[in-house]
Amino acid sequence: MKAQLLTMSTPDGPFTILAQDGVVLASGWTTEPGELTGQIHPQLRPAEAETVTDLGPISRAVEAFYAGDPAPAMAVPVLQKSGPFRAHAWDVLRTVRPGFPVTYTEYAELSGNSKAVRAAASACALNAAALFVPCHRVIRTDGTLGGFRWGLAIKKSLLAREGG
Repeated sequence: MKAQLLTMSTPDGPFTILAQDGVVLASGWTTEPGELTGQIHPQLRPAEAETVTDLGPISRAVEAFYAGDPAPAMAVPVLQKSGPFRAHAWDVLRTVRPGFPVTYTEYAELSGNSKAVRAAASACALNAAALFVPCHRVIRTDGTLGGFRWGLAIKKSLLAREGG
């Protein structure tokens, strides 16, 4: 089955989702699918994608997020592939409460290895499923934003929207 590609309008700009069989493979604030596919593990990367106008529960979760309810986005199935630490760290990100960002050090601790701060930061950097795996909820120890693939203005907006 082909993957599906949807670009939605959001207050933070166009948000594109690449999904297959109701599972998010990649997403981010872009209109360019090529900016998403590079983050997908080669074994999961679809050969083709068809543009659609709706992704059902995935679309509704994005709409709910921007309407003030981030919970549905955490229930959307996501498929990413990597080593054991990074895969676990991505799962852990989905448990970080909206409005309560954690530092990279806290994120490493939550992921089971307090010394793996760089690995935790790498998990954020290599996360293909932005919003659904909320790497925007990780900040520097000094309270500054740190990095974000889709730009610090969007990260700041997402955190403000969540009350963080």
